[in-house]
Amino acid sequence: EIKALVGGFDYDKNKFNHVCKMKLSLWKIAMKILIAVDGSKASVGAVKYAARLYKSMKDECHITLITVQDDSSLRLFKKYTPKGTVDDYLREGADNNLAWAIKYLNKTGLAHDMAIKFGHPAEQIIKESKSGTFDMIVMGTKGRSTWSDTLLGSVAQRVSGLSKIPVLLIKA
Repeated sequence: EIKALVGGFDYDKNKFNHVCKMKLSLWKIAMKILIAVDGSKASVGAVKYAARLYKSMKDECHITLITVQDDSSLRLFKKYTPKGTVDDYLREGADNNLAWAIKYLNKTGLAHDMAIKFGHPAEQIIKESKSGTFDMIVMGTKGRSTWSDTLLGSVAQRVSGLSKIPVLLIKA
C-alpha cells in the first residue's frame, strides 16, 4: 500500500485522491511533473502514484524522470583509472535506476522523458526543477531512522526544504 506524505502529514489515500482530483480538475494548463528515481521501492511507489495522477488529469501532463548519480566519492578514482571508466560505471547505475520506470511508463502509454545528472542528488533535483519549470516534484522516501535524519538529513528532506514548488513524498 502506498501512503502519500504531504507537508509532513499522512493523508488517507481516498481523501487525498479526492482533493487532488478536485484541485487538478480546475487547472487548464499542462502540468509538468518531475519524478526522482533511485531504484528503491519508494521510487517505484512514486512512479506508480505519479502515473495515476497523470491519468486522472483532464488536461495534458508531462512527466520527466530524473536520476542523480552522486559522483563525489568517486572523483579520486577518476585520476587513477582509465578515462571514462568511472563515468561508464555511473551511467550504468543511472540506466539501472531508470529501467523499471521507463518500462512501466511505456507499458501504461504515458509520455515521458528522462534526465541523468551527476552530483549531489538534492541539489541536482532542485536545479532540474527550476530549469525545466516543473509544477511538482514526486519522490519516494526511504524511511531512515529519525536520529540519522537529524544528523545527516535525507535527500527527500533537503528537496522538500529547498524547493519552491510542491513536493509530493511517497512512502512505500
